[in-house]
Amino acid sequence: MALSYKARKRWSLFVLIVALPLYMVVAVTFADWLRNALGGLSVLAELALFVGLGILWILPLKPVFKGVGQPDPEAEPKDQG
Repeated sequence: MALSYKARKRWSLFVLIVALPLYMVVAVTFADWLRNALGGLSVLAELALFVGLGILWILPLKPVFKGVGQPDPEAEPKDQG
């Protein structure tokens, strides 16, 4: 089921304002747990972990953000005169 332009815009705002900060807390908590479980991580391993977690959140949400910055394709064109 494809989302309408308005629905994608609303969901993208929800993701950016609510879900992304929650994901950041979960990602940092996971990284801290992993650091403690393994007895510490090297700087490169930690960098790779955070880069991977930073990219991971957008993969399932790409359809929500696709085209949100463009004009509404379903809107009636405004009079140009």
